[in-house]
Amino acid sequence: MAALAVLLLVVAAAVEGGAAWSFWPPAAGDEPYCLSWRVMVEANNAKNWPTVPPPCVGYVWRYMAWGQYARDVAAVADQIAAYAAQLAAGDDGLDAWVFDVDDTCLSNLFYYQAKQFGAYDPVAFKEWASKAICPGVPGIAQLFQTLRGRGFRVFILSGRDQQTLASSTAANLAAAGFAGYDRLIMRSAEYRGMSAVVFKSAMRMQLMEEGYRIRGNVGDQWSDLQGDFVGDRVFKVPNPMYFVP
Repeated sequence: MAALAVLLLVVAAAVEGGAAWSFWPPAAGDEPYCLSWRVMVEANNAKNWPTVPPPCVGYVWRYMAWGQYARDVAAVADQIAAYAAQLAAGDDGLDAWVFDVDDTCLSNLFYYQAKQFGAYDPVAFKEWASKAICPGVPGIAQLFQTLRGRGFRVFILSGRDQQTLASSTAANLAAAGFAGYDRLIMRSAEYRGMSAVVFKSAMRMQLMEEGYRIRGNVGDQWSDLQGDFVGDRVFKVPNPMYFVP
């Protein structure tokens, strides 16, 4: 890890100084275009894109790995904490938050970097997720524990397959600092093939039918935050790596 950090510093210095270099990712494409494209992604104006546009692969790599992504996630976490500080969890224990897993709690950056942000491959991703080695998204575990400390119930809602990935996902969450959630809800066989919006709406409806009040909903995809029973307020974690309908 130390060697990698040194290498990245050397590359960054070379780029800043205008030196030629050949380390992946490739040299910047159209930076203004890529910035505009990323804003469209976060605003949900860009939809159903299968891969990062080829000219923007290097841009997305730098955004995710060189600090701006971490700063943006921290800004989202600050907004969530500020909102939660205005709320009082009821004594009945039914005030709840819902968190997505992939690239909300657990980061798949290393996986998508290795694929140069190419098309989604369900077999390869399942193999990656089964290893339970995803690091936590910066700052989200601390936010998760803050919400728990304020008396909120926290549910983890993931589109991952329950039958094949339940144990590895639970282990990965625990290793990344997400201990003490109330329930890990994953996609069972009856929901396979359904869109994320339909599946997650159904799971949130079940929580509401159990009496829970969803005070906040956190996800990296708009499909985590749309549909029915989304909660009092939604918060979008940035993700320009892939799109889930």
